[in-house]
Amino acid sequence: MSRTVYVNGEYLPEGEAKVSIFDRGFLMADGVYEVTSVLDGKLVDFDGHAIRLERSLNELDMRAPVTKDELLNIHRELVAKNDVVDGGVYLQITRGAPADRDFVYPDPDETPCTVVLFTQSKPGITESPAAKNGIKVISIEDQRWGRRDIKTVQLLYPSMGKMMAKAAGCDDAWLVEDGYVTEGTSNNAYIVKDGKIITRQLSKDILHGITRAAVLRFAAEAQMEVEERLFTIEEAQQADEAFITSATMFVCPVVEIDGAQIGGGAPGSIAPRLREIYLDEARKAAI
Repeated sequence: MSRTVYVNGEYLPEGEAKVSIFDRGFLMADGVYEVTSVLDGKLVDFDGHAIRLERSLNELDMRAPVTKDELLNIHRELVAKNDVVDGGVYLQITRGAPADRDFVYPDPDETPCTVVLFTQSKPGITESPAAKNGIKVISIEDQRWGRRDIKTVQLLYPSMGKMMAKAAGCDDAWLVEDGYVTEGTSNNAYIVKDGKIITRQLSKDILHGITRAAVLRFAAEAQMEVEERLFTIEEAQQADEAFITSATMFVCPVVEIDGAQIGGGAPGSIAPRLREIYLDEARKAAI
């Protein structure tokens, strides 16, 4: 069954959706994106994603082509048109399609941004086997550009990282720079030692995860100790637990890093508890 998608003000069957070959997202990776989860037909953490989207646009000197309220209406309309119960809504905004390819930014008064949204239906997303059994990760050198705090569409190296993990018989990769873990290919990374949750502090080196912010807030409310600092792969391998967070994986345990089992190779108690709390609170606050 064909999905209904949104392209520059129009709701279209996905087979009829078109974007110019001169679009800077296609030619220059000159664009930003967000993915908002859908649970029970409602949007999770929409406000957080909208605020981060605005920041990403500002950091790239791009005008916001639609308002927050307009974006919310588009998200809801797509969820309804596609009968999405559980899944997500992908949003991408690029600097648009000028008349020809050029490194220089086009005049925004003459070249409007391109706005694309589509849904992905994922029934049973909260019952993922990975969340129950945990995932295995490898470590790789972080070779991305320096502004990882901007959620751009420059995802080639993260894709390469996932393929490296797959070739190694694992599920994902943790990226390492100057000896320290930055984050996962598409998620934030954490370890747990002696009951303390440890994760890298916010900076331009990592994405400011919306799920990360929520999970750390819920952890603090549950009287869990959190320390935001650098950690190494070696420290992670000696941890009691490890886990990741993202908008699509929520909270997911990590049970092996570079072949070393974490916590005996099975999820511990903290990551599953945080996942339970997050999903409960996310459903309550979804709109």
